[in-house]
Amino acid sequence: MDCARCGTCCVAPDISALDKPLGVRCVHLGPDLLCTVYERRPEICRAHRPDSLCRAVSAPTLEERVAKYLALFGLEAEARQVARDGTRSMRQARASRGSTRGERR
Repeated sequence: MDCARCGTCCVAPDISALDKPLGVRCVHLGPDLLCTVYERRPEICRAHRPDSLCRAVSAPTLEERVAKYLALFGLEAEARQVARDGTRSMRQARASRGSTRGERR
């Protein structure tokens, strides 16, 4: 399957190599939904290959695709919390999630 250049993989999942939290648009995703650091992107991004998940989340808009991705994995509440908190870092999101559960950091 060829990449649809839809941007979903740059928004929906968290990406530890970029410290990007769940559901937050990667700072390197351009307005054209293409990677602005494509030639020097992290290995996790280089290794990504479009698959059946890409077909499963297909939708007219990026927001709809991201919503479908999060729903498939039951991550809607976590993504809403990240958005509510204004979290821009995956480490910050995990620390916040741990403190709300009473876990030690």
